[in-house]
Amino acid sequence: MRSLILLLLLAGAAPAPESHPPLVQAVEFPYYAYPPQLWERELVWLKNLGVDTVAFSIPWNWHQLDAETLDLVGRTSPRRDLIGFVRLVKRAGLGAWIRPAPPVKGWIDSGTPKGAESDPRALRKWLWDLETALDPFLASHGGPIVFVEGAAVVFAAPQPPLPITSLSAKDPRALVKSREILAAGHGSLVWEDIEDFLPPVGWEAAGGAIIRPGAVSLAGEERTSVMPLRRDALLWRYWGAALPMMKSAGPVRLVTGKLPPRVLAQQLMVSRGASAVNFINQSHAAFEGAPRVIDPATERRVALPPVSLAPGEALCLPVHIPLATDGFCRDCSGFGNGDHIVYATAELNAVEYENGILAMEFSAPRAGEVVLQLSQEPSGPLLAAGHPTSFDWDDRTMRARLPVPAGSGPGYRVRIGLAIQPPDTSAFFGDSKRLVIGQKNQLATSYSSEQVAQRSRLKIPPSFHAVNTVKSPTEIDYEIDVPPDALHGEWAPLALEADGVLMSRARLQLLRPASVRVREAVSLHYGSVAELPVTPALVAVDTGAGREVSVVIRNNAAEIRSFVVEAKGEGLEFSPARSEIAIAGGMERDVLIRVFPAQGQRGIVAARVHVSGAADVDVPVRFAVIPRGGTLAYAADLDGDGQLEWVLENQRARAAFSAQDGGRWLEFVWKDSGLDVLPENGALAGAGATEVQIAPDGSLEFRGKGWRRTARLAGNGAVLTVDETTPLPPETLQSGKKNEVVFRVSREKPNRAVYSLERPAE
Repeated sequence: MRSLILLLLLAGAAPAPESHPPLVQAVEFPYYAYPPQLWERELVWLKNLGVDTVAFSIPWNWHQLDAETLDLVGRTSPRRDLIGFVRLVKRAGLGAWIRPAPPVKGWIDSGTPKGAESDPRALRKWLWDLETALDPFLASHGGPIVFVEGAAVVFAAPQPPLPITSLSAKDPRALVKSREILAAGHGSLVWEDIEDFLPPVGWEAAGGAIIRPGAVSLAGEERTSVMPLRRDALLWRYWGAALPMMKSAGPVRLVTGKLPPRVLAQQLMVSRGASAVNFINQSHAAFEGAPRVIDPATERRVALPPVSLAPGEALCLPVHIPLATDGFCRDCSGFGNGDHIVYATAELNAVEYENGILAMEFSAPRAGEVVLQLSQEPSGPLLAAGHPTSFDWDDRTMRARLPVPAGSGPGYRVRIGLAIQPPDTSAFFGDSKRLVIGQKNQLATSYSSEQVAQRSRLKIPPSFHAVNTVKSPTEIDYEIDVPPDALHGEWAPLALEADGVLMSRARLQLLRPASVRVREAVSLHYGSVAELPVTPALVAVDTGAGREVSVVIRNNAAEIRSFVVEAKGEGLEFSPARSEIAIAGGMERDVLIRVFPAQGQRGIVAARVHVSGAADVDVPVRFAVIPRGGTLAYAADLDGDGQLEWVLENQRARAAFSAQDGGRWLEFVWKDSGLDVLPENGALAGAGATEVQIAPDGSLEFRGKGWRRTARLAGNGAVLTVDETTPLPPETLQSGKKNEVVFRVSREKPNRAVYSLERPAE
């Protein structure tokens, strides 16, 4: 009903489609279903991947401060910080695409405006309120919001190019499907299921899931399903601007035989310009064949070497790429009009010319080759994947045949570089690989002559500031000041030029002065699928013996730097309370601190670890002080959604519960190894929210409508007993050995269950 109302509201409101609509690729980033402490890390990762747009919908009650969304300090849940998220998208230099209303598929939320399902006025008011808040962030006002899908009647922002296709990274045919969209040359592709998805309170998830694993884990580790996005992000970045102007040159033929069924090959080209041959193997068998394609320069068919595709594989191969065209070869104005890439049997992702060296980057699932048509013989050498490699030169045809090694990593990336000719003038950056945020960084440069050095200029991002010092007639050192609001992990482009001609470029990663973490801090487990580091850090400590913790400091600067570590907390003693340590550039070291709780102290105790010296970092830490031989019950927000989780913990095990879903049991962790024996959806789930309290005996009591549940963790060992006034939900857990521990499940009564963990005797 909501969708129908919206369509009626917006009928005829969308602007007319462009005659040559651009090609847009975006990644869905549902900020409200992802821990806010990880937003910055993941947005920077997407940007570094080559993605330039993130798409997201907006909950109905994005702006409401109701009882169900308040956290302990009276603020709305951190996941609801829409404005903060949009500002972060802008800082990351990404575009934002707001998806249609109704804003969220499957959204079941108590904050839904009353009557919105049947009252178009309520929906229109929701849109107007949202537009008022987001108007300063529209691209027309210098903001990041470039598209608003389905609400152009309210927002002064265009629709994304049509048609819009959503594609899950989990789809085994994701690469094939994405290449079909690419070959069309227009429309929009939205990648879904990239990030691990944690449904917020009020969601109705399929099968009662509490996590939907994506292509990237909560810890930032890439899964194999990220490969299609990685390859497409690079390919679209290179070909995206040209594809809308390219037309089909008809089907591709083979030198011998015919293309097998479900193996597609299409050539796209600009008249007498660049061309791409798109191969898609939709079959279940490997394919190998030598294609005959059209040379755009002569409009005659030419034969290429055999091409191999695994089942479900796709390749986009370049044919006749002019090197003198800036759109296809960066800073290649020195090449002649006849110089071009004849073909390559690997995907071409970048071409650039610097200091007399032609560099090409490929996605190469297997080894291939690239052939260049040049007006002069290259001076060599050829570096392929960082190693000197021989190549063939034909004096008669003036062609160079270069090997392309098989690439590595999820995107099969590999880079080769060929020296075309010694440059008349040259400039080089030093060996620096990083710049420290908020500090002055030293960067060395050198030049082929004093005259070139005097005429040179360093190009840096607008927000940076640089001061130069002449070290020698052919050497200049720069002191570069990186602004403190730069994002950790992103890359900054730098370049040296003289007389308006580029001589050298560099990409340096921006890093905070130091990265600090507590090694013993716990994570919230979702079965064996994912782990979410708890923020602020949470560390268990024995009330009697205390505990030794490791404060891990990574020096992100290039040189050795010294740091001072101090720890403070009411009711806690630290030994030593102050430590000094020197750390080499780009390395990390542990600072060991012993924590002693005060006499009689128990429960959650707040502390801070402060790092000073070469960096100024303040790290809040919570210590869960557990009585020896006893169990501690406490509440803490473990997943950063503004809602408390309820925890039972002793020296051997930890059990965490939610107040939602009938008191769902989230994790049961054997602390010696960090093994969680529950599945990713937890156990004992029901319907609705519960009231939770800590009973005088240290158990947890969950109260729902007409029932009460009690969970107790024995002080010694790892035995959890669950009693309920009504029959418990059907048992979904099974006894068995899990890694190094034995998990036992016992239903003594319909309303009682006992779960235990133990290590078998050796």
